[in-house]
Amino acid sequence: MAAALISFSLLRNYTTTGRIVAGVRTSRGLCAHRSSINFLTPNRSPRYLCRASATHDEEAAAKAAAINADNGAPTIFDKIISKEIPSTIVYEDDKVLAFKDINPEAPVHVLVIPKFRDGLTQLGKAEQRHGEILGQLLYAARIVAEKEGILEGFRVVINNGPSACQSVYHLHLHVLGGRQMHWPPG
Repeated sequence: MAAALISFSLLRNYTTTGRIVAGVRTSRGLCAHRSSINFLTPNRSPRYLCRASATHDEEAAAKAAAINADNGAPTIFDKIISKEIPSTIVYEDDKVLAFKDINPEAPVHVLVIPKFRDGLTQLGKAEQRHGEILGQLLYAARIVAEKEGILEGFRVVINNGPSACQSVYHLHLHVLGGRQMHWPPG
């Protein structure tokens, strides 16, 4: 269970005259959500000072989005492509659009999308006929990394389906960089 329970100390100024040391644990056994962080009191009592669960909402949104994944309705990305919704465009050509994520997970977080879905709601739906656009998306990710000054170190992520927290069913690549990435991710 050592892998399921990670513990470390958090040193925080409590007042100008003293400090408290609180244990921070993440564990499936401590809370209902596997990604929650529970801040324990200095004597390690089970009373929580604070609980953070950022991914619970992401998981719920991904499950909700999956229900309508293949209905053909315009996605938010279709509205960005048609300029109905404004975005900060980093790169654009006749087949690909790259724009800054409005909720960045890194100093550089750019989404790269095909302008035409053609059935590519997620990578798991890719067929041989999609080979060219998939290559163009990866090449566009490289161009974005160069434009953003992160060519020497960046990560490309594709979330596929609700268990990977895909929330928009229009294939997209996340180009992340500008900070040290760690392994394993997520």
